[in-house]
Amino acid sequence: MSLLSRERFVAVLGASGVGLGQRRGSATLWLGSVGYIDEGFQSYAVALDTLDRLLGEHTRAGADLSVVISGHFSRFCLVPWSAQISSPDELRGFAQLCFEDLFGAPSQPWSLVLSAEPAGYDRIASALPQDLLERLRTLVSGRGLRLRSVQPYLMTAFNCFDKSLAAGDFLFIVAEPQRSVLLLARDGRWAAVRSAGNGDSDAALSALIGRERQLQASTSERPFNVYLHAPARLDAPPQIAEVQLRTLEDDTMNVRDGLYVMSRAVA
Repeated sequence: MSLLSRERFVAVLGASGVGLGQRRGSATLWLGSVGYIDEGFQSYAVALDTLDRLLGEHTRAGADLSVVISGHFSRFCLVPWSAQISSPDELRGFAQLCFEDLFGAPSQPWSLVLSAEPAGYDRIASALPQDLLERLRTLVSGRGLRLRSVQPYLMTAFNCFDKSLAAGDFLFIVAEPQRSVLLLARDGRWAAVRSAGNGDSDAALSALIGRERQLQASTSERPFNVYLHAPARLDAPPQIAEVQLRTLEDDTMNVRDGLYVMSRAVA
């Protein structure tokens, strides 16, 4: 199979469901989603079994697969700049210490990825369970597929909307049905990243944003723009004062599935 004719698929591992789509040019043919009972953080094993079944039904050997993973399975941390760090290994070790300060000593290995920033700037580190990634690679290889990319949905969504966000000070929120992740920028630099287990209702999101405004008011009086992406709020988009929505829906979209919306963020 030539590279020009290689089939491309996008999978979404959500907190309580898995979806699969096939890319056709810039469009996505949605092949469907399957829900599962959320059994907490370790439910990624059920999610991967569900994905394996979907891949078996819809893909064939030789295809490419991109995977986006819910914030439910991800962790995030701000890694401060340090002039004493002189190598990638030292940076990764420092990032690991930052995660341990925030979350405690891990009970299992995590795979860390850090954002690329200029010297003197703090970085955003994202982490996925190493066991999740190893199981994912094994099942994809077993299907004869090529794993093209694996990303936490926060990063996929931010890269999709980046050019539409005002430079300077802003709060970017990805609100999934069970968890929200917040990215705060000040003066064009990352200032904070936080994850909160909450719903994506207007009341829950208003309270979340209110708490963040209060927290930031204690350190700076400068206002910031608030951008909100809530992929599952298809039939009733959020209506929150002074919050700018970022959506992936358009008039041609006829699939009412939040996992499908998440798949559309993949480049």
